[in-house]
Amino acid sequence: AGGCFWCVEAIFQRIEGVSGVESGYCNGQVKNPTYQDICTGVSGHAEVVKIEFDESLITFKLLLEVFFATHDSTTLNQQGNDKGTQYRSAVFYISVDQQAQTNQFIQKMNAQVVTEVSALDVFYPAEDYHQNYFNNNSNQPYCTALITPKINKFFAKKP
Repeated sequence: AGGCFWCVEAIFQRIEGVSGVESGYCNGQVKNPTYQDICTGVSGHAEVVKIEFDESLITFKLLLEVFFATHDSTTLNQQGNDKGTQYRSAVFYISVDQQAQTNQFIQKMNAQVVTEVSALDVFYPAEDYHQNYFNNNSNQPYCTALITPKINKFFAKKP
């Protein structure tokens, strides 16, 4: 979870070794939440992307490097103009090894990181129109103003 899932999805779809990226919601109190539930900020869910990757092509550590290089992990419950707990910085791990690697990575950063590190509870896929959003809507004003520059900036100084 690194703010708006459209931005996070667009970056990770372009990383070699990532075989799947799905936008969704996780770790909240409402079962089967909708985007409208999430936008209220009271459901407790974060906007997230589920990332599938080939460990023979990319390491979890490199995924962490991409994640922390492409969002602000020092601002609580906010990414740019998006404010609310649904936009929090978080890593929802699925193994003890991922938890340990995430905590070690954060400890080595020289910043006041507020990234939540929690076990994944339940992942709910977002509605179809959120999936592959940037690739399907790259000419939309939000995409041209925010996502395209973020992609260009990241790949200009890729870790």
